[in-house]
Amino acid sequence: MAKTSSVEKNKRRAKLAKQYAPKRARLKAIANDQSLPPEEQFAARLKLAELPRNSSKTRIRNRCELTGRPRAFYRKFKLSRVALRDLASTGQIPGMTKSSW
Repeated sequence: MAKTSSVEKNKRRAKLAKQYAPKRARLKAIANDQSLPPEEQFAARLKLAELPRNSSKTRIRNRCELTGRPRAFYRKFKLSRVALRDLASTGQIPGMTKSSW
C-alpha cells in the first residue's frame, strides 16, 4: 500500500489539472499560433509559465485504484499488476482467468 500522502498529492494534482485545463489549452493555442505576432506568443508563454506547475497534466502519476502503487500500472483496468492478479485469481474480473499450460 502506497503512502496516503502520495495518493492524496496525486489527487490534488488531478484536481488542479482539471481546473486549469481550459485556460492552459487557450494559452497554448495562442503560443503555438504562427499567424500571431511574436510578442503575443511570448506573452502567452509567460502567462503559461505563471500557472501552477501541478496544474499540468503530465505531472499526474498513474496509480493503482486499490493500492496506490505507482508502477506496473495497467491503464485498461486502472490497477497495478499485483492487484490485477489477485482480483483475476479470485474471479472478480469477468472473462479473465489465470493462464496455465
